Amino acid sequence: MYSRGFGGNLALYCHPYKLSLRMGFTRTQMAIAASVGALLVFGFLGYIWWLSDQGPVLARSEDHDPLTGLPVSIRMNPMRNRTIEHSANLFLRQLRDGHCDELLSKWEHDYRKKYAHFICDSEAQHPLLSWDLAEWESAPPLTILHYRGKRLTKPGESGTYRELFTVTTENKDGQWVVTKYDAMY
Repeated sequence: MYSRGFGGNLALYCHPYKLSLRMGFTRTQMAIAASVGALLVFGFLGYIWWLSDQGPVLARSEDHDPLTGLPVSIRMNPMRNRTIEHSANLFLRQLRDGHCDELLSKWEHDYRKKYAHFICDSEAQHPLLSWDLAEWESAPPLTILHYRGKRLTKPGESGTYRELFTVTTENKDGQWVVTKYDAMY
């Protein structure tokens, strides 16, 4: 039963279909292995089911920023519906890319006209470079997303500063639309 074709190696050679016979597993051991495997699968599926019933924020840190009151960190649910974040990120990318006037043209037809001009002027003076989600507030039909952002001090210079800003979204006819943007420049 020793393999001669492998240069005198003394390892036993056995066909794959005879492997279980040579290893000598008992039916009890096979049943235990199958039970443990089933338990792991059902445990994982139960965890996924539990996650799907949770809100978008799973945990907030106990430490809060003393100035803003926002938690230092949050743990987001990986199974959350991200359509709200996608609409807010699209809005922020368009602001960053210089499309502020087209983006806020709808705001110029109501009470936010002066505010829209202020935002566009401020964004041109302090362009947004990057942002991270810092907090999520649900107040149906509104959702307020708080971000920590990084901005240029002045266009064309390398100096940056960090600030907090919020994007408010509203569910209008099944689509999430940005209705408010607050930033401290």
